[in-house]
Amino acid sequence: MIIMNNLRERKTYRVSVIILLIILCFLALIVATTFGTYKLSFIEVVKAIFYEREGMNRAIIWSIRFSRNIVAGLVGMCLALSGAILQGVMKNPLASPNIIGVSAGAGLAAISIMILFPHLTYLVTPMSFIGALLATMTIYILSWKDGISPLRVILSGIAISSFIGAGINTLLIFFPDRVYGVVDFMVGGLSAVGFKQANLIWPYAIIGLISSIIIAKKLNILQLGDDVAKSLGVNLELTRFILIALASLLAASAVSIVGLLGFVGLIVPHIARMIIGSDYRYLLPASALLGALILILCDTIARTILSPIELPVGIIMAAIGGPFFLYLLRNGIKGRTN
Repeated sequence: MIIMNNLRERKTYRVSVIILLIILCFLALIVATTFGTYKLSFIEVVKAIFYEREGMNRAIIWSIRFSRNIVAGLVGMCLALSGAILQGVMKNPLASPNIIGVSAGAGLAAISIMILFPHLTYLVTPMSFIGALLATMTIYILSWKDGISPLRVILSGIAISSFIGAGINTLLIFFPDRVYGVVDFMVGGLSAVGFKQANLIWPYAIIGLISSIIIAKKLNILQLGDDVAKSLGVNLELTRFILIALASLLAASAVSIVGLLGFVGLIVPHIARMIIGSDYRYLLPASALLGALILILCDTIARTILSPIELPVGIIMAAIGGPFFLYLLRNGIKGRTN
């Protein structure tokens, strides 16, 4: 354990891990595309992606499978980054978009548009951001009492999630004729996504990744405590607001595409922390890459394990994330946040 801790503190090791994750994400994009009802070899997939410009292989690979994998990677990146930022800001290892109500806030806004104003679907992403930001700020305010308490964060998140859940259920009950597609949204799925959705989410993913790397140093300082952060010249409330807004934007962009997908924002930052340590300059990019990798692999399992029947990826994530969450609880989740 001591050797592993010393290894994680080395810059060379951390940079090597990030490079390895980049390579694995690229390979996952290609290899995952080979799996499906229509069987194709790795060579055929590579040709369809990089060389061919027409034909059935090109249509299946480029327009359906490869584009879906890209969306899965971007969604995984956004949710993992959002979870890592929230855990750092709220100093709570259980903080994640779905557990503390951020995803629920985005989901309520998105479902409201889908059901009440179906002709305004272009507003789903910005309204999801507003919903996520309002939910996060409400939880933060309710949790504040001479500082942030991890217990109050969780309790406030549960209360806000329950309240938002009641609102979602009310919409589903009063408008049963308009809930087509909302069930998949509630579970979290990537069926029927393509380059249209990729074009919607990639700006948020890239902006979120770059912004989080830029502000990672401030996030490290916040872990030292409010008094130390103030002595180092950090504007605590402004920094926290920016980080919360960033986490909300990332979660909202993912929710608007994939729905209420759970566990990515919770477990991925912990896995990254185990591998690369707690320095947010490395933890954030590692979480983003690991989130992309895990969601690509889980979505591949979801669409192939019962082929030709396709499962929502949220079911696979729950099956994997639940046991891992219990493992974290049993082995001392608190010590993994710093």
